[in-house]
Amino acid sequence: MAYKIYIDQGHNPVNPNAGAEGNGLREQDIVYRIGVELGALLEQNGNFEVRLSRPTPDTQIGSSNTSSLRARTDAANEWGADYFISLHTNASTIPSATGSEALVFSSPSAASRLGEAILTGLNNTTGLRNRGVFERPGLYVLRKTEMPAVLLELGFITNQRDAALMNNDPEAFARGIYDGILEYLNL
Repeated sequence: MAYKIYIDQGHNPVNPNAGAEGNGLREQDIVYRIGVELGALLEQNGNFEVRLSRPTPDTQIGSSNTSSLRARTDAANEWGADYFISLHTNASTIPSATGSEALVFSSPSAASRLGEAILTGLNNTTGLRNRGVFERPGLYVLRKTEMPAVLLELGFITNQRDAALMNNDPEAFARGIYDGILEYLNL
């Protein structure tokens, strides 16, 4: 049996629902590339089926923030995904803020255990600090998915080092998430 993984590359290429910007980079561009890399790793494994929310860099989802989020969760729910992973970059007014974190609907849960495994994988491949798993039941993509869902804040786009690492080595982030998924599923 193949695990069905829905990879949601957060945000849209342009508004509505465009992402954060920092250090001359755009969140939606970074997470698009990391999502494509992650999808390729999972598909090469043979134990996974993958769907991307944004199969092309200019895929625009929805006509408002709400319809964009709804389209993503509806696609995962209708497909019958086993896991939903939403990719994001964090932002802060504090330029030194750094590291990766995972947001889940509730904890303890399958999603929080998956988030912990992914954060360990990311720390191993990127060296970025593991900031932990946090409950965020108000987030639409965590509330409206019918499967365990993890929203990953991969690093801070507002931190020069985090931003450069995400932009220059998307493969390290994809590999860290991939390793975490394998660890969680005992594959």
